[in-house]
Amino acid sequence: MENLPYFILLSLLAEILGTVGGFGSSLFFVPIASYFLDFHSVLGITALFHVSSNITKIFFFRKGYDKKLIITVGIPAVLFVIIGAFLSKYIQTNILEISLAVFLILVSSTLLIFKNLSVKPTLSNSIGGGVLSGLIAGLLGTGGAIRGITLAAFNLKTEVFIATSAIIDLGIDASRSVVYYSNGYMHKDDLYLIPILLVVSIIGTFIGKKILTRMSDHQFKSVVLLLIFITGIITLVKVISNN
Repeated sequence: MENLPYFILLSLLAEILGTVGGFGSSLFFVPIASYFLDFHSVLGITALFHVSSNITKIFFFRKGYDKKLIITVGIPAVLFVIIGAFLSKYIQTNILEISLAVFLILVSSTLLIFKNLSVKPTLSNSIGGGVLSGLIAGLLGTGGAIRGITLAAFNLKTEVFIATSAIIDLGIDASRSVVYYSNGYMHKDDLYLIPILLVVSIIGTFIGKKILTRMSDHQFKSVVLLLIFITGIITLVKVISNN
């Protein structure tokens, strides 16, 4: 890969921001990686990267997790990520990239404008959040923002929030990795990136945890959302300019 050092640095930034923001690194990693790889390859690499990333998060934030939410959000998410991953094979990549850009812009701008936006902590909302986050993760490579909004309704402590989200995400990524592999999204030429991204996930999660101890959630959430918005704009401009 050309510009491998830049890819590694941007991937590390994505992991740090994903850890602190609670959305998961894929929200940043997918649009970043699309500058270096074709979109289907990005989906395959992201799934494998996220498996190691979530195992790392579970280790660093292992003091607690919510078993009920793992079931009510996690099971629907795993089922629907498989559906989304299968459907991704039949949708043109430029449509997927435009959808990703619009998704990032809408989610970030909505959360920036309506700072107190949340969903009610009900069973139906947790299941619905799992369904939607799983489906979007399968199609676009990232559904962490919707899962984050869903989990935020339950007022979890930071470590419980991140550990619960990581366990759910691990199930999502393991499931879609199988489908992406069968779709032909994982190429031998890209597999050398996996050990590199494993190291990135460990370092990024460690740095993210350190930052969480020094900054308020409100301060960093605003920065993260702004970066998501900018990433969405850049991704949209890139897709439009290439067509």
